[in-house]
Amino acid sequence: QVQLVESGGGLVQAGGSLRLSCAASGSIFSINAMGWYRQAPGNERELVAPITSDGRTNYADSVKGRFTISRDNAKNAVYLQMNSLKPEDTAVYYCFVDVGPYHSLYWGQGTQVTVAS
Repeated sequence: QVQLVESGGGLVQAGGSLRLSCAASGSIFSINAMGWYRQAPGNERELVAPITSDGRTNYADSVKGRFTISRDNAKNAVYLQMNSLKPEDTAVYYCFVDVGPYHSLYWGQGTQVTVAS
């Protein structure tokens, strides 16, 4: 089993910044992709940003230029630096990891990000 622990959510004013962290532990043989999804009330879960094992990244159009994803392979950790936050970024943010040869997916418990206007 793999456990993910997230931190860094909270309440921030529009235009502010937050940094989310997610650390994976447990039976980890190899981590493929890592990343972040988010889900706002009444909306489907949205892929925010993934990062591959060799550092390739991708971003949802809504966050390009404002969010930066990074990972520390030695710590099995992934981070999401969120700048110029907008009220529409308000959501629960979930980290995920894609592990092993069969691409098993594991999820964090979610962390609330609230952006006040």
